[in-house]
Amino acid sequence: MCTDELVSQFQEVILKARLEKSRLQIVGGDTKTFLKPNVPVSPTRLEIGAYQGIIDYQPSELVLTARAGTSLKIINETLAEQGQMLAFEPPAFGPSATLGGVVASGLSGPRRPFAGAVRDFVLGCKMINGQGEVLTFGGQVMKNVAGYDVSRLMAGSEGTLGVILEISLKVLPVLKAEKTLAVAMSMESALAQMVSLRRQYLSISAVAYESGRLRIRYSGSKAGVLSALDASLISDVGIDPNQNYWQALKEQRADFFQTTGDLWRIIVPPASPVLSVSGDWVYDWAGGLRWLKTTASAAVVFNAAKAYGGSARLFRSTQPSPWPTQALALPLAQLNKRVKVAFDPSELFV
Repeated sequence: MCTDELVSQFQEVILKARLEKSRLQIVGGDTKTFLKPNVPVSPTRLEIGAYQGIIDYQPSELVLTARAGTSLKIINETLAEQGQMLAFEPPAFGPSATLGGVVASGLSGPRRPFAGAVRDFVLGCKMINGQGEVLTFGGQVMKNVAGYDVSRLMAGSEGTLGVILEISLKVLPVLKAEKTLAVAMSMESALAQMVSLRRQYLSISAVAYESGRLRIRYSGSKAGVLSALDASLISDVGIDPNQNYWQALKEQRADFFQTTGDLWRIIVPPASPVLSVSGDWVYDWAGGLRWLKTTASAAVVFNAAKAYGGSARLFRSTQPSPWPTQALALPLAQLNKRVKVAFDPSELFV
């Protein structure tokens, strides 16, 4: 089936759902549907995985445009052939992950605080809204500001605003050298070091803390990385032999994620102190992203995050749905509602 026929098919499904007042759940590679346990019972699955293919890729311009169903694996391989990458290091969570799922989930890997989040690399998009209309926002260049910010709304929308059809992304060159240092220290000491490291930015591309060990990844030119290593202010460090650690952390294959228990994703200002919730912790994003395994109640976790201006989300659990969710502050909740009404007035998408 050609791409135009697929788009028409998507539109027909949306218009039928509006008529029948039913709900739709957009599915691409089906690797991140676990993020939405609280959807209504048995929504209609709108499968978009067949809408795939790279539309345009200009390595010299650092821009790639592809359809939402395009495999993340193919995107990464295509970029790697030209020595380029998605700098926000999106997690796949499975071999069938798609570009649309990457953008809709809004998830970024360890490089996020140093290179930017998903939304920072979205230049433009084409989508179908809740009225079955095909809309285009942004473009393929940074200077194209018409609809530029609107296209960024797709990042992290989790399919609740409409069907993403195409995405244009800024890409970056792969850095020539990379080394990871590791040092044993307490959680409190690691937090202090993380705050200090964020002020230095000496070719740092990732900082994480797990199982009593602080890891710092340096990326850049060979000379730049060597210079950064020489200038490191942390004593008693060594080169981490596990150079695949960051991939394991991003894809949640590190040992911490293999243990049982509810997994919480907590976002707080990086300089926030150790949160007063018992359990096992992993810190990513130099302290800004904190993963927690705990038996504490949802109210305890929510309050601990809120105390420092942060938010918490139950990320993986064996609990039956609905999972507890943290209420948004009223101004943000009202803004989200207005955006939802603008794109999906019949509230089809869940």
